[in-house]
Amino acid sequence: MLVLPKGVRHMPGYIARPAQEALVKEIRRVVQAAPLYVPAMPRTGKQMSVRMTNCGALGWVTDKERGYRYQPTHPVTGEPWPPIPEALLQLWREVSAYPHPPEACLVNFYAADARMGLHQDRDEQDFDAPVVSVSLGDDCLFRVGQNTREGGTKSFRLKSGDVVVLGGEGRLAFHGVDRIYPATSALLKNGGRINLTLRRVTVPG
Repeated sequence: MLVLPKGVRHMPGYIARPAQEALVKEIRRVVQAAPLYVPAMPRTGKQMSVRMTNCGALGWVTDKERGYRYQPTHPVTGEPWPPIPEALLQLWREVSAYPHPPEACLVNFYAADARMGLHQDRDEQDFDAPVVSVSLGDDCLFRVGQNTREGGTKSFRLKSGDVVVLGGEGRLAFHGVDRIYPATSALLKNGGRINLTLRRVTVPG
């Protein structure tokens, strides 16, 4: 039996197939307003393998010149991010155990060859709020560790409709995506995986 680090919760199949389909339609509307783009790593300018956009009052972005940060506008179009769909706000209310709404929803699209290296979500001011992650589309191999790189990691498969919450002691757990398993879901017409990451950025008050 897989034992996850404290504060890390995996909820397999939490989102039923009809709700997944409705969520994909919502995300397509988000992408129409805020097109996917290819982000770049700080300092090196190396392009990431995922394509990315956001919805919410703030969006997470990265580029060579200014690095990781949150901002209220799309880095390519300059337009404000579209709002977070109500279904995702409801999901946050159900699973976050946090009294204030998320301010950002990062939308990552993984093609068959995309990856995400081990990292912490630590560009936020409020670490009391959890990170809530939704998987849609093809399966992936998800890796999660401790709050330091020395702690060792566990890997497990995420399927479409799965939800992962990083909160409490697990809020700053290192995590990443080792690989995508192509053609494991028919949710997305052309395949691939969508990951939605809900975050609170600022401290309420």
